[in-house]
Amino acid sequence: MALILCIETGTDVCSVALARNGQSVALRESAEGRDHARLLGVYVDEILRSNGISPEKLDAVAVGKGPGSYTGLRIGVSLAKGMCYALGIPLVAVGSLEALVRVAAGDLHDGRVAAGDAGEALFCPMIDARRMEVYTQVFDASLRPLTEVAAEVITPASFSDFLGNEAPLRPFLIFGNGAAKALAMLPSERVNYLDVSPSARGMAALAQEAFDAGRFEEVAYFEPFYLKDFIVLESTKKMW
Repeated sequence: MALILCIETGTDVCSVALARNGQSVALRESAEGRDHARLLGVYVDEILRSNGISPEKLDAVAVGKGPGSYTGLRIGVSLAKGMCYALGIPLVAVGSLEALVRVAAGDLHDGRVAAGDAGEALFCPMIDARRMEVYTQVFDASLRPLTEVAAEVITPASFSDFLGNEAPLRPFLIFGNGAAKALAMLPSERVNYLDVSPSARGMAALAQEAFDAGRFEEVAYFEPFYLKDFIVLESTKKMW
């Protein structure tokens, strides 16, 4: 088992968790806006100091690899890589949608959110990709992925394999910072919205599994999973 620092910065939430033996034991996070460059280092320092842990005691650093905000992912990955390089410890990458599913499942289990018969539910995390597009993936009740990670433009026909007339009548749970805008487009009688946000606490078990399996990233060459290309548009503002 291991002591792993977990970092998630792919959305408006800047989140840092300390995980021991696959369980989140401490958390620092803010959802007040994209101030990650200022907050992330502070949260890492606070969470280690408050738990009496020097950075040298860490066995690994885990980072949410995306998909998500280009800038947010770069900030989190840059700090994680810097710590791993300086401390000589492994870098672990965790899929941000997988981690978000773990947050939702944990909140359901602990009663922080409710969803009727969640025992047969399908989990559909959604990370905002602007306009009516979300980064998403569907998981079954055992948290196994049923689809690949995709950038989905939400329409009334979205997820028809799971929400269509021929699909089994199972609760379809949507959550994450892209879910609210999708709710009005999907059949309300089949969809259950959960107020669940990305958090580094969802990375704890996944990071431990990767650590135990030796699934480490090359610190020098690892890049976030953006899914879509980052496009710089020419500004229409006149500077002079």
